[in-house]
Amino acid sequence: MIATLLGGLLGGAFRLAPEILKWFDRQGERGHELAMQDKALEFEKLRGAQRMAEIGAASDGAWSTGAIDAFKEAVAGQGRPSGVRWVDVLSSSVRPVVTYLFVLMYVSVKLSTFVGSALSGAGFGAALLAAWSGADQALFAGILNYWFLNRTLEKGLR
Repeated sequence: MIATLLGGLLGGAFRLAPEILKWFDRQGERGHELAMQDKALEFEKLRGAQRMAEIGAASDGAWSTGAIDAFKEAVAGQGRPSGVRWVDVLSSSVRPVVTYLFVLMYVSVKLSTFVGSALSGAGFGAALLAAWSGADQALFAGILNYWFLNRTLEKGLR
């Protein structure tokens, strides 16, 4: 009887063993499948973020190109005549008039500095040094470079 009972228990255990192993295997498969889905989801998130960055970069590039084109058109539009004579004359005279006014103001300030220094008892040399500073020398050098060096380079590049 013990042999029968033991045989029945062992038979039942051996019959249940594959089912238990299948159950553990399915648990492992489910865990693996879940881990793979998590990895796939993480990959899709990364791919989506990369695509959004690409779209953002393309958008920034398009905006920059559009801004540069708009700036070019605005600058070109400033040089085009409007067709109204007095507006065109006024528009073309703004820069020269402003330039002449500032040059006149600059000369007036320097002349008044020189005359004021000379009248206060400083000698000619001291009055000249008071009116002519290092900033004036830099400004003068910049103007000479613009008018002579820049034109020489432009002619050489043609």
